[in-house]
Amino acid sequence: MKPAAKKQLVELVIPTRDGEFLARYSVNGLARLKFPSTKTAGKKTSPAVLGALPMTIRRWHRATTVALKRILAGRSPRVLPPLDISVGTAFQQRIWNALLKIPLGETRSYGELARLVKNPHGSRAVGGACGANPIPVLIPCHRVLAAGRKLGGFSSGLEWKRKLLWREEVRGLWKA
Repeated sequence: MKPAAKKQLVELVIPTRDGEFLARYSVNGLARLKFPSTKTAGKKTSPAVLGALPMTIRRWHRATTVALKRILAGRSPRVLPPLDISVGTAFQQRIWNALLKIPLGETRSYGELARLVKNPHGSRAVGGACGANPIPVLIPCHRVLAAGRKLGGFSSGLEWKRKLLWREEVRGLWKA
């Protein structure tokens, strides 16, 4: 049996007023989005590098950039690039697809999502899937709360979760 070919990934920086996000694209679409860090600070994607990429990647990157900046500004992304969520288990993919259906400015609890995917006792599993989300912000795991409308956790820290929810005008959730 032949080993599966490793997906080629292209990494591109998305500068925002909140720092440089790192987008990673596979042959199937946006595969990962990383929050700004000291590793991406000051990195730029040169026009020459962008121009040398296939047209599909350039289109996806434009769509990702626009969607990300709109969400960071508290607005609906309108259009998302193709999302490659193939890294997840079937359960994680179901959760990530369910997250995409949570409207801007609204929240759901881990328990609500568990019931939605027909796993009523799977709140912890939902939390694990949210924590493993490879494309945060665009797949809005920040819109998922713990019981009692508490913030719960967030893979990039509660400050980011608070900031994203605040920009979406979700108020009154400042207990950890």
